[in-house]
Amino acid sequence: MKKLVATIVLLAAASVVFASGAAETPGKGDVSLDRIMKKGELVLGLDDSFPPMGYRGEDGEIVGFDIDLGREVAKRLGVELRLQPIDWDSKTLDLNSGDIDVIWNGLTITPEREESILFSKPYLANRQIVIVQAGSGIDTKAQLAGKVVGIQLGSSAENAVNAEPAVANSFAELARYQDNVQALLDLEVGRVDAVVVDEILGRYYIARKPGTFAVATEYFSEEQYGIGFRLGDVAFRDAVDAALDEMVADGTAAEISKKWFGEMVVLPR
Repeated sequence: MKKLVATIVLLAAASVVFASGAAETPGKGDVSLDRIMKKGELVLGLDDSFPPMGYRGEDGEIVGFDIDLGREVAKRLGVELRLQPIDWDSKTLDLNSGDIDVIWNGLTITPEREESILFSKPYLANRQIVIVQAGSGIDTKAQLAGKVVGIQLGSSAENAVNAEPAVANSFAELARYQDNVQALLDLEVGRVDAVVVDEILGRYYIARKPGTFAVATEYFSEEQYGIGFRLGDVAFRDAVDAALDEMVADGTAAEISKKWFGEMVVLPR
């Protein structure tokens, strides 16, 4: 991997036209990887309340599946990993302002996001499921009519719900939250009737509270997670993808997957 990264760095450096730290047009002075290597740090932006991808453990430290993947990638690139919690609704602004280097926290790849974010290859599959109280009798999207449904602001759940206007318009209310954990807490106490959420997070949360929740048979969308980069940061993106490819090939990704999910969940690359 060191030889691979060194080769990418040399290619990136050879193409430098401007010494600016801003994102450049791909192929025209892309110094994105060189910039990361020179500062010796990769700043990972995340919603720190999104278990098991990235969240605060009982000791207050940020842990998670994406965190372990990111730490290993940073190690293979030869830089330190710094975790930067962000407001998920303003994640693209934080990325483009340079406050963070990547968005890496269960970020769904969508055509709309691809207009402002450069994505890695997909690394995880996901769905937007409907979580309800156990025994509620809600099992279909049609049964959400007249109900209060919770979603996280700026999430792919919000996009998935809005993509089905006939269903969304049938709700009594679409309650928007800053994070999914608060939405699920409100579901538990009956302030909302259902929450649309990433299956990865939802199944993890349900397992921690057996008998409290149920998952409706119908769901809103199938999707894939990717790592988000600034549009011009092609060289940096390619180096991260190369590190992940190597982690899948040598079994490191499988080890991390089994730690968090009990099985290999990273998509073939």
